[in-house]
Amino acid sequence: MLVLVVDSSTPAVTAALVEVTANAVVTRAHRCTVDARAHGELLAPQVEAVLTDADARPADLAAIVAGVGPGPFTGLRVGLVTAATMGQVLDIPAYGVCSLDAIGHPAAAGEPVLAASDARRREIYWAVYDGAGERLVGPEVGAPSVAADRARELGATVAVGDGAHRYAEALGLPLRAEPRYPDAGALATLAAERIRAGAAGDPLTPLYLRRPDAVAATARKPVLP
Repeated sequence: MLVLVVDSSTPAVTAALVEVTANAVVTRAHRCTVDARAHGELLAPQVEAVLTDADARPADLAAIVAGVGPGPFTGLRVGLVTAATMGQVLDIPAYGVCSLDAIGHPAAAGEPVLAASDARRREIYWAVYDGAGERLVGPEVGAPSVAADRARELGATVAVGDGAHRYAEALGLPLRAEPRYPDAGALATLAAERIRAGAAGDPLTPLYLRRPDAVAATARKPVLP
C-alpha cells in the first residue's frame, strides 16, 4: 500500500511516500526543508514532488499519515489541514501520530531517551521514551530544566531532537545527533498496524499543549478620535 506521510510540527517541513507491506515500511520518496516561516508555501509542492519522484498519482494512495504535534499553532495546522483535506477528497483514511514519537522512537537504543522540539518562549515540547521506544511520559511543554529533571527520574541518559540541541546546556544530557526532526519513516511505522488493518481514520486533533499567542479583543475600539 502506498502511503503519504506529512509533518509540519517543527521547522522541518516534511513529505514522504512510503510503501507499507505485510512486514515492512519502505520509503519511496522523501522531501524535507527546514524553514520555520514557510510551512504553507512548502508542503503542497513537496507532496507533489514526492508523488512525481515515485511516479505515482494521488489516486494511488491508500492512506495518509500526519504528525499531530505538539507544535506551534500556525505551522502544525498546515500539515493537518493538508492531510485531512486530501483524505476527504480521496476518500482514504488519515492517521495521526504524535510527532515527538517519530523522534524518540527511532532514537531509542536500549536506554531511556528524552525527545524534545523547540516550543519557543525558551521552552520545549518533550516526552521520555524507554529503551524500546515506548513513551513513558508526555508530551508536555515547559522549561528545559524541568524536562531534564523528570527525564533523569525516569532513567534517561541521552537527549535527542532539535529542542535538545538548542537547549543542550540547560538539559545537561549527552546528545544523540539523529533524528533532529520527526522522521517520516518512523511516523509511517508507528501507524503501520492501523494501515494494514484498514482501521478507520483519525480526527487528526492537533497537540498544541498551550493556547495560541493571538487573543480576541476584550473591548471595542473607538473608530473616531
